[in-house]
Amino acid sequence: MVASISKKFAQMLPKAELHVHIEGTLEPELKLKLAKRNHIDIGQKNIEEVKKSYQYNDLASFLAVYYPAMEVLQTEEDFYDLAMDYLKRAVKNNVRHVEIFFDPQAHTSRGISFETVINGLYKATVDARALNIDAQLIMCFLRDFSRESARKTLEEALPYKDKFIGVGLDSDEHNNPPMKFFNQFTEAAANGLHLTAHADIDQKDSIEHIRELLEVIGVERVDHGTNIVEDPDLVDYAAHHNIGFTSCPLSNSFVSPEMKGKEVIELLSKGVKVSIHSDDPAYFGGYIGNNYYAIADKFNLSEEQVVTLAKNSFETSWISKEQKDIYIKELESFVQNYDRNSK
Repeated sequence: MVASISKKFAQMLPKAELHVHIEGTLEPELKLKLAKRNHIDIGQKNIEEVKKSYQYNDLASFLAVYYPAMEVLQTEEDFYDLAMDYLKRAVKNNVRHVEIFFDPQAHTSRGISFETVINGLYKATVDARALNIDAQLIMCFLRDFSRESARKTLEEALPYKDKFIGVGLDSDEHNNPPMKFFNQFTEAAANGLHLTAHADIDQKDSIEHIRELLEVIGVERVDHGTNIVEDPDLVDYAAHHNIGFTSCPLSNSFVSPEMKGKEVIELLSKGVKVSIHSDDPAYFGGYIGNNYYAIADKFNLSEEQVVTLAKNSFETSWISKEQKDIYIKELESFVQNYDRNSK
């Protein structure tokens, strides 16, 4: 079976990236560079050894590799370099707008100040304008930390709320339901911040967690969340309320061989605003263009379906209607003028 789109089409299609963890973009080359800069012994001496350390087969084993790797991030310059490294790759994938997750508790818990993290990342989002990409930040709570830790993190973050646009929820979902953080979501919304949260695939109590997010907490997007197809009533709710769902095929493939492609197709058919993103691309083998191509190739998606996924990414982003219209017109122009005979 031949893919309905080329790899070049997937890469050059104008798109928004709404589900990418900046800590998950730490490539082996940059990890080694920062370790050397900060005189940190990471136990790996070359690129091959770093790559071999990226071994995991479930969420727990992934997190066991993911969090220790962050030790190389020490200074404002480190966080700036991390973000700029990602943003340059995003530009190559024709990402026009990006909303980047960051996990302050993963850094403050090891003695790095919130100010160091936010200032380094924010400076990169400002400088990204020179690359012709619009970048914003989303602060995530680590759900396997205590609610008191989340409370303190939000308290510390609010003085900097001009530097990020929303809050999210990520990390180990097991026995950490969304309602654990109800107060933080409520306070964040009261302070004018947007709301999203992870509902990872095939988790214990997945449908109940998605229900809490949609009907009680009132998030605008659900990250992953494709298990919603198990409840037709919730699917109808999501479609009616234009809730965004950010699916990440390559990271999904580490848990589900079918990368949740069938669920994405079903959600598209139901009018749900599902879109495609890269999650932790340094760890799961591909940036956003690779993710578009992977799902299109495996499930023979039509060009129209792929374009709808990209359009959904703009429509469920947290930018003005005017910005959305500009990017969607750019998308439509690309599709109209693209040379489908090019390699």
